[in-house]
Amino acid sequence: MASHKDMKSVGHRLAHCLRSAALMFVCAFGPTSAYADSAQTIRNDSATALQQLYAVEPSTKELGEKAVAVLVFPKIYKAGFLVGGEHGQGALLKGKNAIGYYEISAVSLGLQAGAQTFGYALFFMNQKSLNYLEKSDGWALGSGPSLVAWDKSVASTVSTTTLSQDVFALPFGAQGLMAGMGLEGSKITNIRP
Repeated sequence: MASHKDMKSVGHRLAHCLRSAALMFVCAFGPTSAYADSAQTIRNDSATALQQLYAVEPSTKELGEKAVAVLVFPKIYKAGFLVGGEHGQGALLKGKNAIGYYEISAVSLGLQAGAQTFGYALFFMNQKSLNYLEKSDGWALGSGPSLVAWDKSVASTVSTTTLSQDVFALPFGAQGLMAGMGLEGSKITNIRP
């Protein structure tokens, strides 16, 4: 049986690992404003990613045509070892125009290891949900407008009723070795690149 001294030593080592991982995360992902891409780069990358998504998943093109606006994060970086996090920048597209720029970020604790990049598109289906995004001081996903994952089963039953949801979310282009691309708990904040 481990002594109190051994348990205390393990606790100190675990705390040191957590601090080291948090420091690595901060160095890799923040402070975000210092590393912001230009508005033109974000807009071009977002528009290109959305067109590629439409080509790969044709059902999303119809969704995009019915949406009030689409927030596209062309590349979200996610990494972790005990402490994890994600970060990405994207453009809110209305037609072919960028009407806003946003970043997404999250920090998590738990059993995790790996790194990956992926894209995410959020289709705002009504003005109410778009207003919420534009007026909130950062939208924590999982609160506010209803958020529904777009997948093949939803796409096969597209109807006026289906499209009555506030926001559809769709991950795309995953690369790397890390489980999950969920954005629950992530925060989306307006930026001025």
